[in-house]
Amino acid sequence: MKASAMILAHNHSSGCLKPSQQGIRLTEKMVKAGKLLDLPVIDHLIITGEGYYSFADEGGL
Repeated sequence: MKASAMILAHNHSSGCLKPSQQGIRLTEKMVKAGKLLDLPVIDHLIITGEGYYSFADEGGL
């Protein structure tokens, strides 16, 4: 079976939902890599005990 898209996810054990600069740069790199591979990134999620942050929902893709 082939993948048709990617969803990235990681946790912030600190509970902070705000993406770090490192997380933003990683997302940008993965979006570029996905375009080269014809495998789009449809979201990048940050998960905490308090909720989640979605790059797609916040216009970060």
